[in-house]
Amino acid sequence: MDVREIDLKLSGMTCSSCVASIEGSLNKMPGVSATVNFATESAHVIAPESVEIADLLGAVSSVGYKAELLSASNNQFLETPALGWRLVVALIFAIPTIVISMVMSLHSQINEAIYSILDSLNILRPISEPWGWLAIGLSLPVVFIAGWPIHRVGLRSLRHANMDTLISIGTLSAFIWSCYAHATESGSIYVEVAAGVMLFILFGRYLETRSKIRAGAALRALLELGAKEVSIIRNGEEILAPIDHLIVGDLFMVRPGEAIATDGIVVEGESDVDLSLITGESLPIHMTPGSRVIGATININGRLIVRAERVGAETELARITRMVVQAQGEKAPIARLADRIAAIFVPTIIALALATFLTWLIISGEVAQSIAPAITLLVIACPCALGLATPIAFLVASGRGAQLGIILRTPAVLEQSDKSSRSTILLLDKTGTVTSGKIEILSVETFGIDRSLLLSIAGTIENQSEHPIARGIVSLAKGENCSFGLISEFESHSGRGVAGRVEIAGKSYLGLIGSPEAIAYGTAGYTPEILAKIEEIKARGRSPILISLDGSARALIEIGDQIKSDSPGAIKEFTRLGYESILVTGDSERAAAHIAQVAGIPSYRAHVLPEDKVNVVKEYQGKGHRVVMIGDGVNDAAALAQADVSMAMGTGTDSAIAVADITLIRSSLSAAVDSIRLSRKTLRIIKENLGWAFIYNVIGIPIAATGNLNPMYAGGAMALSSLLVVTNSLRLRNFSAK
Repeated sequence: MDVREIDLKLSGMTCSSCVASIEGSLNKMPGVSATVNFATESAHVIAPESVEIADLLGAVSSVGYKAELLSASNNQFLETPALGWRLVVALIFAIPTIVISMVMSLHSQINEAIYSILDSLNILRPISEPWGWLAIGLSLPVVFIAGWPIHRVGLRSLRHANMDTLISIGTLSAFIWSCYAHATESGSIYVEVAAGVMLFILFGRYLETRSKIRAGAALRALLELGAKEVSIIRNGEEILAPIDHLIVGDLFMVRPGEAIATDGIVVEGESDVDLSLITGESLPIHMTPGSRVIGATININGRLIVRAERVGAETELARITRMVVQAQGEKAPIARLADRIAAIFVPTIIALALATFLTWLIISGEVAQSIAPAITLLVIACPCALGLATPIAFLVASGRGAQLGIILRTPAVLEQSDKSSRSTILLLDKTGTVTSGKIEILSVETFGIDRSLLLSIAGTIENQSEHPIARGIVSLAKGENCSFGLISEFESHSGRGVAGRVEIAGKSYLGLIGSPEAIAYGTAGYTPEILAKIEEIKARGRSPILISLDGSARALIEIGDQIKSDSPGAIKEFTRLGYESILVTGDSERAAAHIAQVAGIPSYRAHVLPEDKVNVVKEYQGKGHRVVMIGDGVNDAAALAQADVSMAMGTGTDSAIAVADITLIRSSLSAAVDSIRLSRKTLRIIKENLGWAFIYNVIGIPIAATGNLNPMYAGGAMALSSLLVVTNSLRLRNFSAK
């Protein structure tokens, strides 16, 4: 069955009970799997192709909420809220209502004076105090106009009670009771409670939404990156056009200070490019013809002409954006626990409020004394902070991580990265992970010949080849200002090397270049010194290339990929974080031992075939270990999928990136360390948020039930608890890479 992924923008959500209602309605549809994110007010839906968008929108509408298709490219995430005329209405009318109610003792003295005058004139007293009716009249716009959206959602959701249900029942109960009590002079009025609670709720939601906007700032910045226009070169002319006019193969110009329009290859010019927005790399990278550039990075000083390789949804920026946005639609197990609690929390609170009312009624025998504790309980128990605890923290963390070149693909990775009493194993692929993965010429050693002459001859021969090693030798020769000669009789044999006769400086040389084994047939026996050097190179896990001139071995070139400069320091950090690092490679025992020693990796597994890497992961898991796997190739994909936490280098293959929990756009082990630190800090903040949300309710509910808390103060405390959770999560914006 074909399925598709759909993202919806939601409105009307007020707490995690809303999340449960919407998810329940969507997941009842055949074949549909939906997760709702309270922080971003969005839903990520996986549905069969047969399910229409209108059906999904209808399912959301059926439980009292609104939905529309979400477009990340249009940046609909966390749109900035206006102050709103409803909040203005609440401010204008609630404040005088509260003031009048708070000085009722003064009103009583004035009323007695008025009643004395009326009695002396034989005029009947009014049935109740005029000040009370004024307070009730002023509260009307607050409760029924400013608060109408809350009542609409709350009352429509009675079957799936949510935070608005609690607020609506509480404020309406206070208002209706006040009207009855004042008209019959049967008790105190609580209209200041209804008006005050509604004001606090509306103002708290405004501040909360503003804080959520700040929390999503990094994500919005990511969505807004990239050039809007591009200078396309067609038929020798430069045309300024919208970015969506650019197609694969087009040449476009990038001037100093401009953002590179899309991913491509430099065909002309040199410049330093700032990659920090995409990879988190702080130092600019020098780009020359042949260099690959990433869209949205900044060209600093030179003019570049680039050939577009990927455009639109296929670019690196689009891929990163998709991963970050989709991650918001998933949930960590700890968040699902909070959702399950919230789903039964609201009905339980309504039952407790009713029990509180009946208990006080039995004890006191007065309705007036019984209604205030029940209203207070309804207001203070709203589980808004509980619903925000996890998603708002992950929203901030994923946005900050994206700025540092760390893409957290799923919230579940936060818990897997937590410290454990079990020893934690870190399995490291070698090529492209611990080492650079790029073939480089590391050293050249000559035997009885001038280095410059040797490189001139080798450069002349290799200049005829397109092999990566050949290009490296040519580049080295040019870098040392060696002049090339004339070549004849050139031959190239795949896997065996190249040969050619070179005329240079009036002399002729027959040169062979290849592995020692491949060119041994045309070369005199190797001396003990050369054989020893060959073994040394192989022991370091690198490859020896031998150059023979006129049948005699004259030079050894050592090629291989270098250990990344930050790898040793990162291994030390992993050890400090509690990980036992193990190198897993298909190289020989000696090569693996050398790499492990230089990088500071305590142990290694050599001769591990690609298909056996997954068995290594299972082996350690079978011993009770939690396994983290870092790799970058197709041969790592199965092991990455099996590991408890998996990280893929951003320069790696699509198959590795597709299965990894974390993608490291900044392809270094230091970024892997930062991802663990960020995950742990995020989980710590989530636990703090959940702890506060539970403690707040555990303390607040008994105080409210015993009648020791004013309902209006309860509304303020409830709003404050949500703001505290959001503010605590915002601390993640200050996370910095080491």
